[in-house]
Amino acid sequence: MTLVTMTGEAWGDYGLVDSGGGRKLERYGGYRFVRPDPQALWAPADAEWAADAEFVPGPDEDGGGRWRFDRPVPRDGWPLAWEDVRFTAQCTPFRHLGFFPDMAPVWSWMRERVAGAERPQLMNLFGYTGVGTLSMAAAGAEVVHVDASKKSVDTARSNARLSGLDDRPVRWLVDDAGKFVARERRRGRRYDGILLDPPKFGRGPTGETWRLEQDLAPLLADVRALIDQQSRFCFLTVYAVRMSALAIGELMRQLFADLPGRVEAGELTVREEARGLLLPTAIFARWSNDG
Repeated sequence: MTLVTMTGEAWGDYGLVDSGGGRKLERYGGYRFVRPDPQALWAPADAEWAADAEFVPGPDEDGGGRWRFDRPVPRDGWPLAWEDVRFTAQCTPFRHLGFFPDMAPVWSWMRERVAGAERPQLMNLFGYTGVGTLSMAAAGAEVVHVDASKKSVDTARSNARLSGLDDRPVRWLVDDAGKFVARERRRGRRYDGILLDPPKFGRGPTGETWRLEQDLAPLLADVRALIDQQSRFCFLTVYAVRMSALAIGELMRQLFADLPGRVEAGELTVREEARGLLLPTAIFARWSNDG
């Protein structure tokens, strides 16, 4: 399997300004933030960074830490836009800012896959604050958005209103992803495209436990049952685990072997504005059917 790279370029409201020394400097609208990133092994372009806030990590790699603010930042968030989607950015306790900007090339790729389809049926599992869902809804898709966090789904619905897309056919569901997909499989449902963006570890709304290494393969098998020969895509991203893109690519290739189309795997990256370096952010596997 040949590995491919999907690269996120800067846009009006986001850019990776500089990176190095295990940190990165990003702009989110009119604000700049420093966050840890162990993959930024090189030296930064500039020795001194001017930022509004920095996330200072805790003593272990699995979580913890706090934001240190050097200048005022709206604690309730501020609006950003990607193409025709508007949403709120906010400094969260989990070191990110309420969405994942490196997913921008994935949003564009999904739109390309369903271009020309009439009201394609799509699913966004682990949909978080809904930017991916809204990117598909804005392109004319009917979307099922699933996340175990009521707070995240409420934020996604707020982002829909902010985008003027709250009248689009989106089902906003607070549910355990694995249980929901298993029910959809029993119902005989099908989808034209499915996006999965699972965490390393998580809990469902009634205490269900998700562990990526043990739960990903059965979940993807159930997802495969919702895809048929007329479907357009399935896209899986994996963050922050000691796992290879080849591993998840081979898993997907085995499960999708009876379908037309192709399976590819690789890395998501963001291009640094200072020098054009590519900062890797996640691994992915994708199946697409352009026929």
